[in-house]
Amino acid sequence: MRLSHLVGKRTKEKPRDAELTSHQLLLRGGYIKQLASGIFTLLPIGKRIAKKIEKIIRDEMDALDGQESTMPVVMPATIWQESGRYDQVDSTMVRFDDRTGAPCVLGMTHEEAVVHMIRDDITSYKQLPAMVYQIQTKFRDEPRSRGGLIRVREFTMKDAYSFHASQDCLVDYYQRCFQSYEKIYRRCGLSGVISVESDSGMMGGKVAHEFMYVNPCGEDSLIIGDKSGYRANKEVATTRFEYKEEEFLPLEVVPTPGQATIEEVASFLGVEETKTCKIVLLENLQDSKLVCVLLRGDRELNEIAVRKALNGAEIRFAEDELILSLGIVPGYGSMAGVEISEVHLLVDESIVGNSNLVAGANKEGYHFRNWNFGRDLEEGTIGQFSFVQEGDLDPLGDGAVSVTRGVEVGNIFQLGSRYSETMGATYLDENGKQQPFIMGCYGIGVGRLLACLIEEHHDDYGPIWPMSVAPFELHLCMLDKKKEDIERVTLGLYEEFRAAKVDVLIDDRDEKAGFQFADADLIGAPLRVVVSKKTLSENMCELTERGKRDKELIPLTQIVPTVRTRIEQMLSKFSD
Repeated sequence: MRLSHLVGKRTKEKPRDAELTSHQLLLRGGYIKQLASGIFTLLPIGKRIAKKIEKIIRDEMDALDGQESTMPVVMPATIWQESGRYDQVDSTMVRFDDRTGAPCVLGMTHEEAVVHMIRDDITSYKQLPAMVYQIQTKFRDEPRSRGGLIRVREFTMKDAYSFHASQDCLVDYYQRCFQSYEKIYRRCGLSGVISVESDSGMMGGKVAHEFMYVNPCGEDSLIIGDKSGYRANKEVATTRFEYKEEEFLPLEVVPTPGQATIEEVASFLGVEETKTCKIVLLENLQDSKLVCVLLRGDRELNEIAVRKALNGAEIRFAEDELILSLGIVPGYGSMAGVEISEVHLLVDESIVGNSNLVAGANKEGYHFRNWNFGRDLEEGTIGQFSFVQEGDLDPLGDGAVSVTRGVEVGNIFQLGSRYSETMGATYLDENGKQQPFIMGCYGIGVGRLLACLIEEHHDDYGPIWPMSVAPFELHLCMLDKKKEDIERVTLGLYEEFRAAKVDVLIDDRDEKAGFQFADADLIGAPLRVVVSKKTLSENMCELTERGKRDKELIPLTQIVPTVRTRIEQMLSKFSD
C-alpha cells in the first residue's frame, strides 16, 4: 500500500469531545469517521485491523467445531414474539413496519434467529452438540453512546450459539469456549483481561461470565477479592456482613423536625450512617404493588437484584399517590402500621443482625431509635439488595474487596432451554422423545476490542499495535525522495518486501522527516525502515521498532530477511 493513496486523513489536533485515548487516536489516525451519534465508518486502516481480529476469532471458533453462518440484520417481529422478548426489550431495539405493514426489528442479538435456523434442521441427539457463529452487524439504539468504539449504536460482533442434549454437555463446552476467549485476547495482544461473574440480563439463563479489560475508561464496576480471587460485576457481586452482638435496647420515638434524608437524620441524632435504616419505595409494574426495600443508610440500591427477587418484573420509583395510599409517610417512611400482605417487602442483609438502628417512624418529623429487625419487624424476603462497596468483606474468605473499572470485551451465557422451549425447538433423544435444546451463547465485540487494544498499547504519539493485529507489519519511509537514488532504491525495497509477503506501507510522498514520522506513529506499524541520503551513502538503511528509541543500521542486502525474521519473532509472542 502506498501512503499517498491511503484513504483516511491523519491530524495533529486533539479532537473535541473525545475524552478517551482510543477515541482520540482512532480519529487522529484516520481509523474511523463519525457519521452520527454512535455510528462510525470504519476507514481502510481500521478495517485492516478489524479483519485481523476477526481472523483470530474465526480460528478459535473453528477450533471449537464452529460453523460460520450469516443471519439477517432485519428480522420479523414474529420470532421475537415467539420467544416472549418483543415486549420485554426496551427502546434500544429498533422496531419498524415493512412496506406490507408487517412489524420488523433490527438485530441487536440473534438468539431468536439462530433457533429459527436450526429447529427444523437438527432433529436428533446424534447431531449434537453443534455450534454456529457469525460476525455480523448489530444495532442497539443506545441512549448514551460514548468513547468512540467503546459504546456505539451500530457495531460488529461475533456471536456464537451452541446446542446440546444435556446440561453437562453445555457445561463442558462452556468451559472450552471460556478457554478459547482467553486465547483470543492473548493472540490479539490484550493482556489486561479478567473474567467476572455477571448478570445474564435480557439474554436469560442462570450462569454468565463477562470478560473485562480492566481500565479506568470502563463503565462497568468490578468487585475484586483482595485475597481469594473473587471477581464479579458489581451488578451481581455479594459480600458478607458481620456485626457485634448487641442487646436490643427499648424502641424510642424521637423528634427529627425537618430532617428527612439519611445524612440529615444521622447528623441530627449523632449516629453513623451505618447505624441507620432507610426504605426505598418502588412500584412493581407487573402487579402495580408497592415494593419496599429496607437497607442500611449508607448502602446503594441494586435494582437488578430487586428485579430478580420479583421474578424479573420491571420496576420504577413509586409515585407519592401509591405510597400514601398504604399509609407510608415520604421522608419518614417505615413499615410501622403498614399491612405487609399489601406490599412486596425486601430486607437487605445489611440490616439483619445490625442492632439498634435509627429508622423512620412513619410519622412526619419523627424517627425510631433502637429499631431492630427480628423484633420490630419479623417479615420480609431477606437477601442482598444493595451494591457491594469498596472495603466490604470478601464473600469467599478473609480480607476485603476492592472496586475497579472495566470494559466488557466479551460475554458467555448458559442459556439453558429458555429459547428452545418458548420457540418449540426440539430434537429426538435416545428414547425417541422430544426434548428442548440446551443452549449456550458467546459474544465478542470486534470494534470494542480494537479500541481497548489502543488503550493498552499507545504512547503520546499514537498506537503501538501488536504485530498480530497491526494494520501493516512494516512502515517504509524514504527521506529526501528526489535526491540521488533514494526513490529508486526504496521502491525496489518495497517490491522486495511485497514479494517476501511482508504487509508493508510505503510513504511515497515528498515530505519532511518529522511529518513522515508523525504519520508513522499514528499508523503504529510495529517495524519501521527508513532510507535516507546518509544511510544510502553507506548502503544501509535504518530499522526501528515502534515505541522504542534504539535504531539499527542494516545493510540493504540484508534488510528484507532481517525484517521477515523480526516479524516472525514478534508474531511468536501471540501464538498459542
